[in-house]
Amino acid sequence: MLNLGDYNTLRIVKKVDFGLYLDGGEEGEILLPQRYVTKDMHIGDELAVFIYLDQDERPVATTEHPYAKVGEFACLEVAWVNKYGAFLKWGLLKDLFCPFREQKKRMEQGQRHIVYIKVDEDSYRLMATAKVEKYLGNPGNPSEPGLTHGTPADILVWQKTDLGFKVIVNNKYQGQIYENQIFQPLHGGDRLTGYIDHVRQDGKIDITLQPTGRQHTLDFAEVLLRYLYENEGHCNLGDKSPAELIYDRFQVSKKAYKKAIGDLYKRRLIVLEEDGIHLA
Repeated sequence: MLNLGDYNTLRIVKKVDFGLYLDGGEEGEILLPQRYVTKDMHIGDELAVFIYLDQDERPVATTEHPYAKVGEFACLEVAWVNKYGAFLKWGLLKDLFCPFREQKKRMEQGQRHIVYIKVDEDSYRLMATAKVEKYLGNPGNPSEPGLTHGTPADILVWQKTDLGFKVIVNNKYQGQIYENQIFQPLHGGDRLTGYIDHVRQDGKIDITLQPTGRQHTLDFAEVLLRYLYENEGHCNLGDKSPAELIYDRFQVSKKAYKKAIGDLYKRRLIVLEEDGIHLA
């Protein structure tokens, strides 16, 4: 079965002046236009190609890679707008359509929007929707693989809120990065690695931008200890110092810094003074 809006491995069955025809099974032969044909492609070879629809809404193959495929979220720029909706740049020759009914607010040329890519059930056309909430799942079991505390996760920054930033986690779930966890500029559409902190009862996931857990505390504790040895045994930042100063110097959160101080103190390697911390 041909997967529209996704990658397919298809066999070359025919060569013509304007490209190659690939075996699309029940969909018939699928054209790979000449612009994508290379000298090492021969009849009988199997090719990994992306399948989308051409200007006449017929399946067509390409060796190019779009910014996202069906079932994924992406931040795409509006290329142009007509009376039916907006057309988004998604890395292919033909722009991706987002009808007005799938927009939360009217899209304008040059704007960027977080969208979900899908196949319209009625028309069998590829389209984008900005109403992404309905396509975000609920993790259900907080201990499922990939959602345990401290696990790295792929993060797509979604939108700014009073609490921080909403994010999309692992292309599946809604997450939140709180303001006190943000120590770098963030913008809608940024992709980065975050870390699972907590899966809440409402199904949303709290994300941190730095590793968490005991191993991270031990790793940074050694960094802090080395800093003390290299700076005459003193650091003027204590557990009550502003988070911004801590991040500027060590690129860690205040929470991680306090945990490292606690670890070194319990090991009797440092003493705490009003002017900061000192080697014991």
